Amino acid sequence: MRIDGTHRPWLLFTLAALVAGGAAYALYSAFSVQGPNGGSPMGLVFASVGSALMLFCGLLGVRKKYTLIRVGRASSWMRGHLWLGFLSFPFILFHSAFSLGAGTLTRVLMVLFIVVFVSGLFGAVLQHFMPKMMTERVPMETIYEQIDRVKQQLLEEAQSLVKELRSTMLGDLTRAGEKQRAVAAGAGTRGGLTYASGLGANERAASAVTDLFQKQIRPFLLQTRGPKPAFADPAQASAMFAQLRVLVPRDLWPKLEDLENICQEKRDLDRQRRMHNVLHGWLLVHIPASYALLLLGAAHAVYALRY
Repeated sequence: MRIDGTHRPWLLFTLAALVAGGAAYALYSAFSVQGPNGGSPMGLVFASVGSALMLFCGLLGVRKKYTLIRVGRASSWMRGHLWLGFLSFPFILFHSAFSLGAGTLTRVLMVLFIVVFVSGLFGAVLQHFMPKMMTERVPMETIYEQIDRVKQQLLEEAQSLVKELRSTMLGDLTRAGEKQRAVAAGAGTRGGLTYASGLGANERAASAVTDLFQKQIRPFLLQTRGPKPAFADPAQASAMFAQLRVLVPRDLWPKLEDLENICQEKRDLDRQRRMHNVLHGWLLVHIPASYALLLLGAAHAVYALRY
């Protein structure tokens, strides 16, 4: 979610509410005989406002889970979640008089709230910048859920290319190009030119292509996690393909280029997965901490009002 012009009304409302809340706290703090206190009438007002804002933010999860409940647009809920969630933090600070509290529960609540607030800000920054970075750095971006299927397709294409390269270099006319067919057709035994040599057959090159595929390319295309393989580095991969071009006939270089492009697309998919994990990884902290905050906040409210 990019923070663009559509966020302006939310920003203005948040700033106005923050200024009003700050002014109210300043007056309350200045004229309070015993100083600001969370249990005072004004402290409870700040607690009520902050809790209501937190509750609204928590309802976003319900809105996402039950998509049939069409209460407002999802984009409006996301903007409200961002700005009202930001606003809830200072109001809770007004309630606590900018302290962590005296009891264990209140301290745990404040620490949780700080974790939720900081992780939320971090997530907002990521969601603003990462989509654009992903578009620039992953030109072949695909649907995230389809990445594994696309990788399988890349492996099948690579296997087919290697099979064609090997067959051609070993003298199989059925996989040769038109130029190679013409050369092979005119090949004879005179001058040492044979059918296979006319076709550009080269057992050494075929073996080199097969070895590189089995030892480097195929494991790289299959890899999802683990140590970084050599082919994950574009420079190393390019150097290995350059060595192959010394052995492989020039007419077959386009197939090597196709194989090299497959490896580059695999690197793009891996980069997309890493960026996607970064973009959404903060939720593993933010969401559990948010629900824990709401539950413990409710317990804190009941305990404070009852005792």
